[in-house]
Amino acid sequence: MALQGLKGFIVHYIEARRQTKLDAFDKEAAKRLTTDAASESEILQQRRELEQRYEVRNWLTDAASRAGQISLVTHAAKFTHGDAKSSSIFTQNSVTEGYLATSTLHKTVADAVGNAAALDVAKLLQTEVEGDSLLSCLKRKEPGPLSELAENPQQLAEWIDGFSRALTTREPASHKLAKQVYFPVGDGYHLLNPLFSSSLAQALHQRMVALRFSEESKAAWQARRAGQWHPQPLVIFPKTAVMNFGGTKPQNISALNSSRGGRVWLLSCQAPQWETQKQPPYNRKTLFGQGPFERTTRALRSQLINLLIKTGEERNHSIRRARDRYIDQIIDVLFSQAADIQRKEWAAWTQNEACQLKPHQQLWLDPWRIKSDAVFCAERDKDEWQEAIAEDFAQWLNGYLRRADLSVGKTELTEWKTKPLFRRRLREMEQVFRRYHDE
Repeated sequence: MALQGLKGFIVHYIEARRQTKLDAFDKEAAKRLTTDAASESEILQQRRELEQRYEVRNWLTDAASRAGQISLVTHAAKFTHGDAKSSSIFTQNSVTEGYLATSTLHKTVADAVGNAAALDVAKLLQTEVEGDSLLSCLKRKEPGPLSELAENPQQLAEWIDGFSRALTTREPASHKLAKQVYFPVGDGYHLLNPLFSSSLAQALHQRMVALRFSEESKAAWQARRAGQWHPQPLVIFPKTAVMNFGGTKPQNISALNSSRGGRVWLLSCQAPQWETQKQPPYNRKTLFGQGPFERTTRALRSQLINLLIKTGEERNHSIRRARDRYIDQIIDVLFSQAADIQRKEWAAWTQNEACQLKPHQQLWLDPWRIKSDAVFCAERDKDEWQEAIAEDFAQWLNGYLRRADLSVGKTELTEWKTKPLFRRRLREMEQVFRRYHDE
C-alpha cells in the first residue's frame, strides 16, 4: 500500500507543480496578448511545450538529471558561512544515551544542500507517504513506485541512477570558511568545531512548534487564562533567542533552513539560580524547615496544590502524571541543595555544637565525617538513615498539602516516601560520594 501511495504522491506532486506553472504562464500570456501583440498560436505552442515538460515521465527524467546538483545531508557546511565550499556530511550513527546530538535522535530528517533551483527534487525524494519515501526506496535499492511509472527498464535505470546521485558521498574536503579546527591526537586529528547539524535543529524546531502552537497547547493556554485546569501541561521556553541563516534567501543555505524561514531557535544555557549555602545549616533541626529548600520550592508547591484542588476527587492518568512531575521537580531541588551541603571542605561540620539536625540527617548531609569518626561511619553503613530521610520528606509534603485543606494520610505518605526518583537520587548521590571517597 505504501508503494501505491508513493506513486500517487509523485503524480500529484508533478501535477501540482505543472498547474502552478500553467497558472503563472496564463497570467503572463494575457498581458502579452494585450501589450506585445504576440500571436495566439505562438502562445499556445509555448503552453503545449510547458505541459509536455511537466508530463510525468518527462519531468522525472529532467529531475533525475538535476538530482546530482543537490546532496542529502545531516550536517550542512553553509550554516557556518554562506560561501563555505567544504563538504557537507550525512551521518546515520545512532546511540541510545549520552550527550544530546544528531546520533541520539529517534528519527533523523535529512536536509538538502546544493543548487537552490533543484530543491524541488529534494522534496520529491524526502516526502514520506505512509511511513515510506522515495529516498528510503533508493537506500534499500528498491525501484519502488518508479517502476510503475517508467516506460521501459532503460528509463527506470536512468531515473534510479540519476536520483541516487543525491546520495553519493563525494570526496570530503574542508574550507577556510568552514572554520573547522583540527587538533592532532596520536596518529590522527580530533575535530574541535564540528559542522552545524541541520537535522538536530529541525528536530528542535518541530518540537518547539508543537509545544507552542499546536491546538492542544492553544487550549491549555486558554484554560490558564480562564483560571481552569487542563490535562495538557504548559511547556515554556524562557529567554530563547533566534539565529537567522541566509538573510533574504534562506534556500541558499539548505532546504530545511528554507522551510524554517532561516530561523533557528537557541535555548538558554544559563546555569540554574540555586541559592548557594554560605555555611552549613547550623541552628536548624531539619533541612525541611524554613530555609533555602522551602523558599526554592514555594512556586512548585503552589502549582501542585492548585492542581490537586482544581481536580478534586478526580484521579485519572494525566492528573497523576502532572502531580508526579511537580513532586519529581521538588525532589530534584532537594537533592541539588543536599549536594551543595555535602562539601568535602565542610567535613565533620555536624560535630559543631551549633548543629541541631536530626541524627539521620547528619548522616546524610555530612558524609565526609566518616574519615574522622569511626562510630559515625558504622552508623552510616547501616543505611537505615535513608528510610528516615524518605519519611521526613513524605511528612513534610503531607503537612503542606494538609494546610491547603487537602485530604491526605497514610496512603499518600507511603507513596511519597517510596517515590522511585527519590530512591534513585539517594543511590546516585551515594555512588558519587563513594567514588570520590575511594580516589
